[in-house]
Amino acid sequence: MNITIHPSKLSGNIYAAASKSSMQRACAAALLSTQKAVIKNPGHSNDDIAAMGIIKSLGATIKEIDRDTVEIESSFLSNPAAIVSKEAAVHCGESGLSIRMFTPIVALCKNEVTINGEGSLVTRPMDFFDQILPQLGVSIHSNGGKLPLKVNGPLQPKEILIDGSLSSQFLTGLLMAFSAVPVKEPVTIKVKDLKSKPYIDLTLNVMQQFGLQVPENNNYETFTFSGREPETLNLEPETINYTVEGDWSGGAFLLVAGAIAGDIRVQGLQQTSTQADKKIIEALMAAGAGMAMEAKGIVLHAAAMRAFEFDATDCPDLFPPLVALAANCEGVTTIKGVSRLAHKESDRGITLQEEFGKMGIRVDLDGDIMRVHGGPVKGAEVHSRHDHRIAMACATAALKADGPVTIEHAEAINKSYPDFYDHLKELGATVTGGLEYRKALNEIYSDKNGQ
Repeated sequence: MNITIHPSKLSGNIYAAASKSSMQRACAAALLSTQKAVIKNPGHSNDDIAAMGIIKSLGATIKEIDRDTVEIESSFLSNPAAIVSKEAAVHCGESGLSIRMFTPIVALCKNEVTINGEGSLVTRPMDFFDQILPQLGVSIHSNGGKLPLKVNGPLQPKEILIDGSLSSQFLTGLLMAFSAVPVKEPVTIKVKDLKSKPYIDLTLNVMQQFGLQVPENNNYETFTFSGREPETLNLEPETINYTVEGDWSGGAFLLVAGAIAGDIRVQGLQQTSTQADKKIIEALMAAGAGMAMEAKGIVLHAAAMRAFEFDATDCPDLFPPLVALAANCEGVTTIKGVSRLAHKESDRGITLQEEFGKMGIRVDLDGDIMRVHGGPVKGAEVHSRHDHRIAMACATAALKADGPVTIEHAEAINKSYPDFYDHLKELGATVTGGLEYRKALNEIYSDKNGQ
């Protein structure tokens, strides 16, 4: 699907989409909980659908109460061998978080389970599991460090040391899995060089809200689960109520769009959030964006902006909106953290350099540093590279281009923010081309869940 973004002036109010980081973690926590979970503001991106599909395949029941509420009940912990055949599999779509978070959870099963995915996910390295899971009593076979994975548990928590430099998502999966297994003596996960610490804060927060065992966090270097007798893990039957917060990752594009072509108000983004991408506010302030933080939302209006310096090591998903912002700033912007970009949906450093180059924006890569030479942005034909954030970055920068920008394979946004183009249109942007996307929710929300 191709769409074209025309130079536009934005105005109005918009609610940020649900956070897929929050939604997917909530799905995992609901699977591991012994209580019914009522989730408000559930996401419906492809990654969210993948997470719901995974927990459904592991025995959870998911019901749509209304458009803004789903109910999840799980018997997984009482029967972690819910998948009974060796041919059984779980499918993670293209979700990097799902594959990294759910693999240790699936390893709680006593039978062999195949874990697979599609698209760019099949090329991402999964050597982490080959190295770590055997230390926890899990048999694992991969395709040369890539998908598909075949795991056979059950996982047994033990003291281990892991490398957190590639992604915090591996640690999230281990924290979730360890929380589900009663231990009589304290067990510690040691972590070296952990990146994206705010995402671990989010993980621990979700675990706490769902009544899971939360480890003691010692400066993100060790996470210790205290020994407890098995019966102390049983919770009284009651309902967990959890509201998925607004997504700062997707909201970052709306905020940048407002700074480039606003006057708009973005609502639904919690300023107390632990999401790493909340740091977009710091970048906007450094660029001198026209921005005001109000009780009813974040207000932005177009203003002349200057180049800035920013460290995105702990929030690498911000690189695409940061480049869109920097393209509209006077001067050369410096962004640190390029080493975190190689194993995303595309090699984002190179992709941003090449696609923004088509729009007349020079992007230099120098080791861990990216330098973006500000505008003017030119009309062009670009390609999403099947990467949702590249598509949104190009669309955002296009709002102040000197002509239309056409994005090939623009449907890549379905992975995280399927309403993005519609939201731009609601704010007054001229967007032409196919805007339809497929929702796979009917299969997820049914009375036959888990059967």
